[in-house]
Amino acid sequence: MNKSLRLFLVFQLLSFISYGQAILSGSVVDEVNNEPIPGAVVQIEGLETQAFTDFNGEFIFKDLPVSLVNVSVQTIGYVSKTEFEIQLTLAKPARIVFELREATQKLDEVEVSAQMKFTRDAQSPVSVQSIGINEIQRNPGGNQDISKVIQSLPGVASGLAFRNDLIIRGGGPNENRFFLDGIEIPAINHFATQGASGGPVGMINVNFIRDVDFYTSAFPAQRGNTLSSVMELNLKDGRTDKTGGIFQVGASEVGLTLDGPINNKTTYLASVRRSYLQFLFKVIGLPFLPTYNDYQFKVKHNFNRNNQLTILSLGAYDVNRLNLDRNETEDQRYLLNYLPEDIQWNYSIGAKYTHFGSKGRTNIVLSRFMLDNSSEKFENNNRDLNQLLNYNSQEIENKFRLEYERKSSTWEYMFGFGLEQAKYNTTTLDKRLPGGFELNYSADRIFYKGNIFANVIGRFADDRLKVSLGIRTDIMDFNESTLNPLNQLSPRIAVSYNLNENVTFDGNYGIYYQLPPYTSLGYKGIDGDNSDLQYISAEHVVLGSTQFWPWNAKTSIEGFLKRYRNYPFLLRDSISLGTLGGDFGVIGNQLATSTSDGRAFGLELTYQQKLYKGFFGIAAITLVRSEFQDIDNDYVPSSWDNQLIATFTFGKKFGNNYELGIQYQYLGGAPYTPFDRAATATIQNWDVLGRGIPDYNNLNSSRYGGFNRLNVRIDKKWFLKKFNIDLYFDIQNALAYSVQGPAFIDVVRDDQGNPIVNPDIPSQYLTTTLENNNGTILPSLGFIFEF
Repeated sequence: MNKSLRLFLVFQLLSFISYGQAILSGSVVDEVNNEPIPGAVVQIEGLETQAFTDFNGEFIFKDLPVSLVNVSVQTIGYVSKTEFEIQLTLAKPARIVFELREATQKLDEVEVSAQMKFTRDAQSPVSVQSIGINEIQRNPGGNQDISKVIQSLPGVASGLAFRNDLIIRGGGPNENRFFLDGIEIPAINHFATQGASGGPVGMINVNFIRDVDFYTSAFPAQRGNTLSSVMELNLKDGRTDKTGGIFQVGASEVGLTLDGPINNKTTYLASVRRSYLQFLFKVIGLPFLPTYNDYQFKVKHNFNRNNQLTILSLGAYDVNRLNLDRNETEDQRYLLNYLPEDIQWNYSIGAKYTHFGSKGRTNIVLSRFMLDNSSEKFENNNRDLNQLLNYNSQEIENKFRLEYERKSSTWEYMFGFGLEQAKYNTTTLDKRLPGGFELNYSADRIFYKGNIFANVIGRFADDRLKVSLGIRTDIMDFNESTLNPLNQLSPRIAVSYNLNENVTFDGNYGIYYQLPPYTSLGYKGIDGDNSDLQYISAEHVVLGSTQFWPWNAKTSIEGFLKRYRNYPFLLRDSISLGTLGGDFGVIGNQLATSTSDGRAFGLELTYQQKLYKGFFGIAAITLVRSEFQDIDNDYVPSSWDNQLIATFTFGKKFGNNYELGIQYQYLGGAPYTPFDRAATATIQNWDVLGRGIPDYNNLNSSRYGGFNRLNVRIDKKWFLKKFNIDLYFDIQNALAYSVQGPAFIDVVRDDQGNPIVNPDIPSQYLTTTLENNNGTILPSLGFIFEF
């Protein structure tokens, strides 16, 4: 019997012995004071059985079949709630904590509607999508990377180069903010673009995630410094029964996650991951070798029912080296000619203390973030020759935030304030600029910031009408403008009206502010500094309607408008910073003025299907236009003007624990700026840049073609008494669709690899072009072992 046949028989045997009895337990508490709710009815969808909570609000189901289920809870005096897609296994008891809101109507019986199965926040009734951990883990093409999964939601565009840039409703990748359990995490991607937020691979271990709330407008008042989105990642708590874990091998990394009890009041989760991309890239002959490492942990301590402490951290260490032995082809030599070598590390660490009072809760949050970024480049990659780039920079943020929430059945109040110290330093030598311009400066700045915020929510007409009014202002001691709180006054109003129990009409208006990146604030070159920069503002208007369906689904339509003001206008390149951020390196480190305006507007159509009879999925169609002013103050398409974005993601659970997920994406062609061939060929420019120079006189005058992408994922799972196994096959761009981008400009070289001077124009090299095709099939196998 050969090895393959033996392996097949082993897995088939595992399939037959994976039946048994699973356990589901949990608690039901009041969301305001964390007090237990006894007598609540807990029901598993599709099963006859139900359980009641005891005097401690606890419930337990035993002898359940291994399955993926939806669980709901109802009780008199509270709004019903459903948790979707709870995985029941033999190896690990499942646990749910339901936090219920007091109902405005005191009825003698429980009221349930299709709308109640979807959590809705009156402060943000529009432009919010919520997804659970199973939706994240099995997303086709997502590779268990939260940033890639988010790209399947309405209003979100992705790039063509398989990066994690989040382009939200025509806004740039620098306009997004991220929170883990309410603690801000500025960096969530490896090899992050400094001055923006994108990168090629996500840092967050999805095994920590319980669910994600993704806001594309109607931002909560306590969340500031954002223009396009807020991502709230709500994490699981560690196991209380014993230590368990997950060993995982994915498309590009191997990782280990552990979780369990420290004592009877304290739990933990911890993980480490390391990539093996450098080995794969070396084998297939790529001229660069990236390596990334990350860690993550969370510790939660319950002093008692009224007091909790959460401590968490996330960090990464990334290195990119050149593979100088791979220089046989034109494409390899082109990349080696301009790519630098990089080392980047960062960490975030924070603590949140929560106190539950009789009528509300108080959150006190302390956090620290540090980024260290360095890059270098030498002429001909020879350290004995001219150094073209020597970049070192650090960003440090120390934050304090206090929030107090008070809730009743008809009114909610929230207010608080924040304080922050930020440090930015850099030593920059960069000769890779056209026209002989050179950056050679140092900066060491300390900034102090503050903010205050408040929000009130009223529920009227038996909870059919909800009105939210919020206000916020931010200050910073950068200059007189940023220090004046009236200049950053951020009002917001949201209204939601139930036309009937399952149809709502919703709207939002708000003005939001964000600081320019530290790379811009700290710039100090021979041409001046950016001491007059101001906060960037974005005015949002959103109107929409949602229909909730009894089969765990909803349909929504939303129209949106964003007006940008005071975006930094980069004087050397004569373009708005709002059109940059979708590439590696550093953006914003040049002289700028707060004079650029922009606008984005569009329409979103969404259908979301939570698990129902084995089916799940989401379909999103977005029509969007995005424009920023050019040097003549004329509106031209921004780099994020995709016009049409369509994503359809659906899946089905089959018998014997097979799952199939299919995702189709259409991304309308984004604008791009063509290269200036004459400027690129100039010897002075090519010797320091080694790549094409954009012709900003024709800013975004060309477009890529539309991009079609089909992603497929197949999972086979085994649920055994002591462990679970998930073996999956994922393929991105299964149709091998490719988009032709602007041809790369390269120089013609002699037999020794030296550029050849143009005999007709002695100040230039002879040039040629290389194909620029975007779109590659990316198949991967993954193995997940949970114990």
